[in-house]
Amino acid sequence: MNEEEKYIGQMLDDRYEILETIGEGGMAIVFRALDHRLNRYVAVKIMREEMAKDEEFRRRFCAESHAVAMLSNPNIVSVYDVSHSDEREFIVMELISGITLKQYMDKKGALDWKEVVHFSKQITRALAHAHERGIIHRDIKPQNIMLLRDGTLKVADFGIAALENEVYENNGQTIGSIHYIAPEQARGLSPDARSDIYSLGVVMYEMLSGRLPYTGDTLAEIAVKHMNAKPEPLRNTFPSIPVELERIVLKAMNSDLNERYQTAGELLEDLDAFTRGAMNQEIPIENEEVESVKPVLSYSELTKASYAIRRKKASRVSFLSGSFGVLLLTVFLFVFLWNFWVRDLFSPAERIDLPEFVGHRYEDVVRDADPIYNFIITDVYTNEYEPGMIISQKPDPGRSMSIENDGVAVEISVSRSMTSIEVPDVFNTDYREAIAMLEKSGFTVEVEAATSDSIAHNYVISTSPAAGEMLTSGYPVHLYVSSGPQIVYVQMPNLIGLSEDAAISKLESNNLNFAGSEWVESPLDRGTVVGQNMQIGEKVEEHSYITLQLSLGEG
Repeated sequence: MNEEEKYIGQMLDDRYEILETIGEGGMAIVFRALDHRLNRYVAVKIMREEMAKDEEFRRRFCAESHAVAMLSNPNIVSVYDVSHSDEREFIVMELISGITLKQYMDKKGALDWKEVVHFSKQITRALAHAHERGIIHRDIKPQNIMLLRDGTLKVADFGIAALENEVYENNGQTIGSIHYIAPEQARGLSPDARSDIYSLGVVMYEMLSGRLPYTGDTLAEIAVKHMNAKPEPLRNTFPSIPVELERIVLKAMNSDLNERYQTAGELLEDLDAFTRGAMNQEIPIENEEVESVKPVLSYSELTKASYAIRRKKASRVSFLSGSFGVLLLTVFLFVFLWNFWVRDLFSPAERIDLPEFVGHRYEDVVRDADPIYNFIITDVYTNEYEPGMIISQKPDPGRSMSIENDGVAVEISVSRSMTSIEVPDVFNTDYREAIAMLEKSGFTVEVEAATSDSIAHNYVISTSPAAGEMLTSGYPVHLYVSSGPQIVYVQMPNLIGLSEDAAISKLESNNLNFAGSEWVESPLDRGTVVGQNMQIGEKVEEHSYITLQLSLGEG
């Protein structure tokens, strides 16, 4: 029996019944399962046994999963539960009925720009929500974006997709991420929010053009193009794409971090502004050629009799064609109205009087309540009520509710005990592990980024309240996470014509480092600087290493 088959029929955590395999990867297997506690179908991703033997990989998998479980956004695939034990590691996710954006693009080719804007805004909202909570996806590509039947997009596998890629790379395989990789990632640097924005820019470019901006015979060749090349302007091939939309796409995928959108919120603002502009005015389509051929037959070329006959026939054909068109339109409108409005008038929705859940234990209600109820739970930390009791509900009990296709949504507040707990010490810990530790202690976590010259990127600088202080469970702990040292840029000075010593002195006065010199043929005096590897006036990171070219002189 292989690994996939052995899980079928199992009940995990006395709750999730594994039904069938729906996906496989190098890191994990994904199953469709039934959550018996909430009576709903879910997706369960179970780490493969060989991967679970790697303690470091398991630790990262758990940290990523716990971090992503904090996210709650309609454009992000929800993580409902995370479970880890000596036997297995798995996460429970929202079960999506749809296809990947990649499958949709393969089928349709280049998409209409209006559809691209609609899709891009949804992905941007997902990124903005995650980035505000300190979570970077690190592998945005069409394969990790799900498309539902109603046109909704959901971004999947925040953080987890990057781990999956590591497995493939370690096995000498590739799954296409190199085509969407940000230049800084290609250089081996740690990604940040702007890296996700670059990858989204590439996805937008591909949606509009039906092709990737950079291709090559090897992965290295493609990576170099991401770092150094500029994509072909979209309007060279597709002149109907609005100028402003092309500008937005090219800014999102600018190889210079400082010229790129700095936050997903900035990108969303531009997309919203573009949408408003497109609604208020007709977007011009340049270079569009419309040929209209209208042959005219002169009356003088016909006899009066033949002209009358032809005119009568033309009138009859026009009348019949018009009548047929009206009939088709009438049928279409009737079908549309029946399906989307009239039928509901003759088929009243089933209704139910909402029972009172207040005063009952949450676990008893969830176990015994009718499966039509979808409970939206808010934890309230208080000592006024017994822990686990439902203390409020919305809508109020007794209200008559219609039963929709997805059931009846009920918001309930559940009491949790207030106890004073010592804030754990998470200094210089990976922020995802720190979040897991704080939540395990009973706190909620709010993440804020801050620059640091001493703490590595994505590691904790401090907490508020500080470690060791006593705090009531359920209260927020502010987690300050390092975004790395603050990057300072200087303008590259002009060193041409100076001696080597003078050039080195000028570099040092501009907080730049001397990397060495190479000799080249030149008629200028020997030892004179005739070249530098950075252009004059270019913005350069402080403390960068600069190479000089010195003249060999004549003879």
